[in-house]
Amino acid sequence: MNTDRGGLAGFRLTHRTWTDELGTWSSAVAADGRPAGALSFDPRLIGDPATRERLVGAVVADRKLTQAGVTGLVPIADLIAAQGEVWLLTAEPVNPTVADLLSETPGVPRPDAGSAAGVLVEIAQTLLAVHAAGLAHGALHPGTVVIAADGSARLAERGLADAIHGRPPAPERDVAAWSSLARGLAASWAASSPRAAGLFERAAATASTHGLAPARDALLAGRDLLPPGFDTRDRLLETLHLWTAYDARTRDGRQAPAPAPALPAPDEGDIVTLLHVPRSGESRTEDVVMRFGPGVPVETTAAQLWRAGRDQQQTEPPSDRLRVLGAPARRRRRRTAVSSVVLALMVVAALVAWLLRSSAVPLAVTELDVVAPKKTQGCGATVKIKGLLATNGSAGEIRYQWKRSDRKETIEQTDTVASGKTSHEVILQWSVKGEGSFKGTATLRLLSPLSEGKKLQDKASFNFKC
Repeated sequence: MNTDRGGLAGFRLTHRTWTDELGTWSSAVAADGRPAGALSFDPRLIGDPATRERLVGAVVADRKLTQAGVTGLVPIADLIAAQGEVWLLTAEPVNPTVADLLSETPGVPRPDAGSAAGVLVEIAQTLLAVHAAGLAHGALHPGTVVIAADGSARLAERGLADAIHGRPPAPERDVAAWSSLARGLAASWAASSPRAAGLFERAAATASTHGLAPARDALLAGRDLLPPGFDTRDRLLETLHLWTAYDARTRDGRQAPAPAPALPAPDEGDIVTLLHVPRSGESRTEDVVMRFGPGVPVETTAAQLWRAGRDQQQTEPPSDRLRVLGAPARRRRRRTAVSSVVLALMVVAALVAWLLRSSAVPLAVTELDVVAPKKTQGCGATVKIKGLLATNGSAGEIRYQWKRSDRKETIEQTDTVASGKTSHEVILQWSVKGEGSFKGTATLRLLSPLSEGKKLQDKASFNFKC
């Protein structure tokens, strides 16, 4: 493929291409000269109009998350249709990924256990914010975890696979993928640090049983097992610098391929943004504008987490603008399905309203009450026992434990609570079999979040007769 493949909606596609399950990625340069990325979707995956509608909804939701302050996602500049193809344009590069750095590269040292810890903590933070918004990533693996120029971890392709395959958001798949990544980094980047590798294994097990927030907290609590100075990312930045230099040398040293047939540059009139539908009387030449965070922060997100022990998503104020401009005189965009896009925008409006209401105050549970049926339960009954939890209205995870009087073992569960709700209900289904009389007592105990010096638990009993 030619090293310079022409322009696309203000982006210049360059030398580097690679494929994944969604299509072909290309490195690119944005109109303002900054590195970027472009994904050409496999046409076989997006031929169905309903699939394209779901894809638009996923991308719009992703951009709103970024604009609302979720900094752990690769920012999306636009989703366009050009010459029968659909392209996703990103405002930042999507390489190197963790998969790139896991590969053996001559002269490039592997990142260390401290690097792995920072990556895992930041991914967990981003996933918690995404899940709190009722969304999911859907395809988390080393190839979708991007290491930015400042060493921070960002997630690419959020929601795209689910949209293409018509799957509902499933946070539990993200949690399982995070656990798998933690175990993979324990066996690779932490191979020379057995104590750190053990920490990652414990965090992976904690995520599988209790959720991402306790797993992240386990990593934060185990900082003494990590190499000194890990929170500054010195080793990861060194690896990143050497990998980038090696990648550039390798490309420059390759024998140039035979020239491919030149493709005509797409006419700006044939490029349609799928994210913008003009209202009545609105000019179609209006710029598509997206805001995204500034450059390298003074202190990385992971460092702030390690040092402050915070559990809320760190945010950065919006700054620069990326404009995707076309020639006004030649912009003759095709009509898109207005009704479907409006529906997607309505869904996103609700999401934005939720995000704007969300508080930076951590979730707190203030009261707990357990209620059991007062009426005596009969033969073959399944008794429904309710636990009612009063909260402060913030988003987060609630971890709790049920204890039945007829068993020694307990039942632990984790629920995600959305912002704006000041109450949450949990249910215990208790099946009773056999004949005779029986009094059952269920005890509900809050495991997290806990207020200092305050333990919340309550119990309720029911009578059974058959």
